Amino acid sequence: MKTILKGRTSEVVIDTEGPVIIIGESINPTRRKKLVSTLQDGNFDFVLELAELQIRAGADVLDVNVGFPGVDDVKLLPETVRRLQEKFDIPLCLDSPNPKAIEAALKVAAGKCLINSVNGEEKSLKNLLPVAKEYGAAIIGLCMDDDGITHDPGKRVSIAEKIIERAVKAGIKPEDVVIDPLAMAVSADPRACLVTLETIRLIHLKLGHNITQGASNISFGLPDRESLNAAFMALAIYNGLTCPIANPEKITAAVRAADLVLGRDDFAVRFVEYFQSHQ
Repeated sequence: MKTILKGRTSEVVIDTEGPVIIIGESINPTRRKKLVSTLQDGNFDFVLELAELQIRAGADVLDVNVGFPGVDDVKLLPETVRRLQEKFDIPLCLDSPNPKAIEAALKVAAGKCLINSVNGEEKSLKNLLPVAKEYGAAIIGLCMDDDGITHDPGKRVSIAEKIIERAVKAGIKPEDVVIDPLAMAVSADPRACLVTLETIRLIHLKLGHNITQGASNISFGLPDRESLNAAFMALAIYNGLTCPIANPEKITAAVRAADLVLGRDDFAVRFVEYFQSHQ
């Protein structure tokens, strides 16, 4: 299954047969005080700097989150989208819990965006599916619903099926629903990674949809997070992960290696090119 995202003129194809597409996570105020302070001042230089660094490091799509306490994201998210698309021709993933901010950003965005995210809660489905349909956006379907987060992989798959069914009923193409199986911190739950990996495997085998996740979530609170994230990334890709949301400066090498090992990089061309360009 192929999910196509577009920038002004560029096109990125997320394909269940690979290679892996990286969604850059760094435009996010969480733990980035400089991003908060510059955006509060109406200064977009640091946003553009983060975008350029991620693109150079291997990001194919940029996640854009400008939410922080006191922000008017209905105004700030579309303005950030405009600034980014003035300088970079890359598809965007619009990341906000506020449906009004998502819609405001879609109104000004060029190309075809990805919405991060819709979940199985009735409120989320009713608020965001019509918006995605109206503006031709793809969506990320998060495997949680009105009952919260389940630790049963089968139930997570059922939530994914519900989101897909409702999206199709709303007029969204099946291939425009990317599923997020939920990656939780292994420091809090020793089985968290196993549950996520099994959910990925089941979604890949039963539903055949593209799959994303927050790639660094599992290592929260632990030392040497990069090694842990890389190990989990390889296992997740093997089971069906196709478009992780991650910091490309820290994860692209592991992604290129996984693609090569899984036979998705003939003669190691992409693997070698990546390391040559970063020497």
